[in-house]
Amino acid sequence: MRFLAEPDFKHGTPARTAVLLLNLGTPDAPTAKAVRRYLKEFLSDPRVVEIPKPVWWLILNGIILNVRPAKSAAKYAQIWDKDGSPLKVHTERQTKLLRGLLGEQGQAELIVDYAMRYGNPSIASVLARLKEQHCERILVLPLYPQYAASTTATAFDAISEFLSKTRNVPELRLVKHFHDHPGYIEALAEGVRKHWAQHGRPDRLLMSFHGLPRYTLDRGDPYHCECQKTARLLAEALALTPEQYQLSFQSRFGRAEWLQPYTAATLAKWGKEGLRRVDVVCPGFPADCLETLEEIGIEGKAEFLNSGGKEFHSIACLNESDTWIEALAQITLTHLQGWETAGPVQGALQQSRQRAIALGAGQ
Repeated sequence: MRFLAEPDFKHGTPARTAVLLLNLGTPDAPTAKAVRRYLKEFLSDPRVVEIPKPVWWLILNGIILNVRPAKSAAKYAQIWDKDGSPLKVHTERQTKLLRGLLGEQGQAELIVDYAMRYGNPSIASVLARLKEQHCERILVLPLYPQYAASTTATAFDAISEFLSKTRNVPELRLVKHFHDHPGYIEALAEGVRKHWAQHGRPDRLLMSFHGLPRYTLDRGDPYHCECQKTARLLAEALALTPEQYQLSFQSRFGRAEWLQPYTAATLAKWGKEGLRRVDVVCPGFPADCLETLEEIGIEGKAEFLNSGGKEFHSIACLNESDTWIEALAQITLTHLQGWETAGPVQGALQQSRQRAIALGAGQ
C-alpha cells in the first residue's frame, strides 16, 4: 500500500490545530545496546554526516558502531536521571508547561505535543497521533534556536517523509529558527544573572555552542552566523565587554576541521593562562543533555582545572524556567497567527504552572 491508512472520520468533526515541538533525541536507556540503536539511526542520516554513503557505511558499521556505543553508554550513565534521559525529561516538561500556559491564554483547544528526530517518540508516530486527533493544522517548532541543515533541516525531512505517505495531508507551518528572538535572549540572560547572583561572577564567560564541520559554513549553512548573533545579543543583555566573554564550539567528532575556536582547547588555554574562574553557558541547548551535563559539566570542568584553573561553573540550560516557557509561548503564538487568536502571554505563568503540574509536569 502506497499510503498510510487514514483515521476514521465523521462529518461535522471540528478541525483542530496542534503545536509539535521537536528535539534531537536520546537513547532509550544508558546501555550499549540502546546507544548503538540510537547512534545507528542518527549517524546514518546523510545530513548529519556528509561523506559518500558507501565509504561512510563501512566506517560506521565496521568501526564506530562496534566501539563507540559502550563508551557513550558510560557517559550517559553518569547523567541519567531517575526519570530517564535528561533531554527527554526536560522536553516533556517544557511541552506540558507550554500547553498549560497557552491554555491560560485562551488556547485550551490547542494540542501541544513533542517528538524526537531520532529515537522515541518518533516524528512519524506523533504525527499519526495528531491526525487521529483530527489536527488539520500543525505548527512544527524544532527546539534548535540556531538553524543548521544537520538539525532543523533533517527534522523537516522526517516531516516530509511522513507526508509523502499520507493521503490527507494537514496544513503545515515550519519554524526555521529563533536565535535572535527577544524572549529567548532574555531567558538566557536571566539564567546567567540568577547564577551570578547566587555564586558571584567569573573572570570570563564562555558561550559554548554545538560544533559543526567547517565545510558546512563554506557551503552556505547559516549556523555559524546565527551562533555569533546569539552570543552578541546575550553579551549585550548582560552588559559584557568583549574581554569578558568568548564564543566557542564543542562536540568535535573525527579528524576534519570544525568550527573554531574549540571549547575544550579554549578551556585548557585559559587554565594555563592563569584564569582563576570560568563559567560556561550553552545557549544552543534549551534543555540540559549529554552535551551540557557530561561534556561540559564533567569533561570541560576537568579540562580547565587540570590545566591550572581553580573554579569552574556550568550554568544550567533554559529547561523549565518561567521566562523560557513564556518565550516559547510567544514564538508559538507569533507563528500561529491566522490559525488561532494570539492572546497576551505575560503574567499568567503561575496559574499555567499549576495547570501543568496537574497534568504531570512536576515541580
